[in-house]
Amino acid sequence: MGMTMTQKILADHAGLSEVKAGQLINAKVDMVLANDITGPVSIKEFDKAGFDKVFDKSRVSLVMDHFAPNKDIKSAEQCKTCRMFAKRFDIDNFYDAGDMGIEHALLPEKGLVASGEAIIGADSHTCTYGALGAFSTGVGSTDLCAGMASGMAWFKVPSALKFELKGQLPPFVSGKDVILHIIGEIGVDGALYKSMEFTGEGVKSLSMDDRLTICNMAIEAGAKNGIFPVDDITREYMKGRVDRPYKEYAADPDAKYEKTYTIDLSTLRPTVAFPHLPENTKTIDEAKGVKIDQVVIGSCTNGRISDMRAAAEILKGRRKADGIRVIVIPATQSIYKQCMHEGLIDIFIDAGCVVSTPTCGPCLGGYMGILADGEKCISTTNRNFIGRMGAVTSEVYLASPQVAAASAITGEITNPEEI
Repeated sequence: MGMTMTQKILADHAGLSEVKAGQLINAKVDMVLANDITGPVSIKEFDKAGFDKVFDKSRVSLVMDHFAPNKDIKSAEQCKTCRMFAKRFDIDNFYDAGDMGIEHALLPEKGLVASGEAIIGADSHTCTYGALGAFSTGVGSTDLCAGMASGMAWFKVPSALKFELKGQLPPFVSGKDVILHIIGEIGVDGALYKSMEFTGEGVKSLSMDDRLTICNMAIEAGAKNGIFPVDDITREYMKGRVDRPYKEYAADPDAKYEKTYTIDLSTLRPTVAFPHLPENTKTIDEAKGVKIDQVVIGSCTNGRISDMRAAAEILKGRRKADGIRVIVIPATQSIYKQCMHEGLIDIFIDAGCVVSTPTCGPCLGGYMGILADGEKCISTTNRNFIGRMGAVTSEVYLASPQVAAASAITGEITNPEEI
């Protein structure tokens, strides 16, 4: 029986000729990743287990992105733990304040993940790298500890859902709208422990940033991973970034999928997820008019240069609404510099926005934009659970950079087509 793209990668990394859904395997991993929240837990378990070396210092990444620059003593101690571990084992890929970016934007940018590789990270949005045709998934900190020491991880091979994409995205619709539409259709557990495999002629119309956004939020449908086929757009992205051989996998023609969904990209509308689940979606036509207090443009979902450009295009020459706080967070230092060179930061500041150093910050209610009692925020982040960004009575609405920027101008959820 044929295998899906994900199953082929896992079989190869497990040294098996084939694997089947539900099978337990032990597989090699090409990269293990932790951040300043999950890293200290993994390091504590690493030391507790008596490990005295990492499996490969070039295949461990520690990114200080959630509470860095440190917001308090506890976060400073967490980063210190990771810093000392990195120094002890001479970790090649340790990124601290000044060098770091939001981890799931930074690793692809640095060429640390590539097509055909298997990546585990102690962060649920590690599934982002499926955009490059890799198998990547989030794991617990103890599993990551074992991965750092052995370069291995165990998996239950996931079954798969196929998403057949056709057509092209209309103006003001992006990868964020695609994945919100899908989650709205199948629900937050619609892909529970399954592989979301995207295919079809519509794939070629999606930029790499669109694909990264879509795979980033696969976990919001409960998926084990999301993955795109490798094509010229993938190869062009990796060119000049990935300095090692990589392998391209493709699903077999007779691969088995639990269900196939057909998505006509040309019919999609800007989409907003209402509180308090990403599945609670409405088109912009249904969503517009909700009054907001804050706008956040950034995160591992939508903090890339294309997101910055899309927001700036709408904000240029305009001013945010009175009483609205607008926080813009480029996802990496490189993106921050690019924003400077292209004049985007001038546009943001002239519009009355706060421009932050790269950080996860407000996405997880960390800092740089905590919500007070009853406040509402439209955000380009990936989760809108109760209390996600602050007070349990606050509300988070998920949307694309275009919708967020348009809403910043009016002070309410707004169709960017009408700005």
